Amino acid sequence: MLTGFMLFVSYLGSAAFYVPLLLALFWCVAPRFAARAAVVLLFGAVVNSLLKLVFHAPRPYWTDPGIKGRQSLTSFGMPSGHAQNGVAGWGFSAAQTRRWAVWAGAAAIIVLIGVSRVYLGVHSIGQVLAGWGVGLVLLVAVLGLEPIVVPWWTRRHLAVQMVLSLAVSLVLLAAAWGAVQPLQDWEWPRAWAEAIRAAGGVTGPITLTDSAQASGALGGALMGFSVLAARGWFEPGGKPWQRLARLPVGLAGAAVIAVFAGTDVVQAFVVQALLALWITAGAPEVFVRLRLSARPTPGLTRPGGDRAELRQ
Repeated sequence: MLTGFMLFVSYLGSAAFYVPLLLALFWCVAPRFAARAAVVLLFGAVVNSLLKLVFHAPRPYWTDPGIKGRQSLTSFGMPSGHAQNGVAGWGFSAAQTRRWAVWAGAAAIIVLIGVSRVYLGVHSIGQVLAGWGVGLVLLVAVLGLEPIVVPWWTRRHLAVQMVLSLAVSLVLLAAAWGAVQPLQDWEWPRAWAEAIRAAGGVTGPITLTDSAQASGALGGALMGFSVLAARGWFEPGGKPWQRLARLPVGLAGAAVIAVFAGTDVVQAFVVQALLALWITAGAPEVFVRLRLSARPTPGLTRPGGDRAELRQ
């Protein structure tokens, strides 16, 4: 029973939890908040994948036979992505209010996520602490820089925003490429490989696929939000059936793009970028055209002029 609870708590710090939640919030409830949170978590995913390559540290159950790995994982353990997501995601959400109860709840979830990763044998205490540290730095940086960066970004011409979006994602991917080069001839230690196989996993070459997917998704999301802002966003309200109808329409388009997913670095980057672009700009445009949503106002200015800050 305790293991089941820890698996659930761990789930609250995973992409499997955040992605569908943010999709529903973005398409049906609060698009501007979801957009901001998505950028935070996507940037954090890129940073985490980069740091895992830099440290290439083992998970506890890979090296200690006395620790039972309750999840089968082949990615490196330093720093904990779940712990990092907990601070960045739940911390960012709590920062939108001054209610102490919300902050206390977010803090409790963050702590429990970290504890669950140690209990499940997939992270050491040090790896969890490192994840919390990276997440905190990211959260503080976002809260401090957002009021400066967002207005600056929205004053650029849309074409400049698109180029900047691509440049940011490619620079981050290039950093990951540099981190993976020392691992080109790296081989899994026998004890690590045996522990992974015993837990049901399969070892393979160290690749840039995860970093390519994360950086591609970040670049695509930045492009999509830029296009969406230039068009005037969209109204998340409407009748219940309209809100619910957006989900299958949006997911159908995403499924078509996901068919082309693969492990090749270029393919992974492009597919994730297109997927994020569809979610953030393509699907909302389809919602408006199908009258499942409305555009509350036209674009506030022409591309390159002053626009309203993308905050909610």
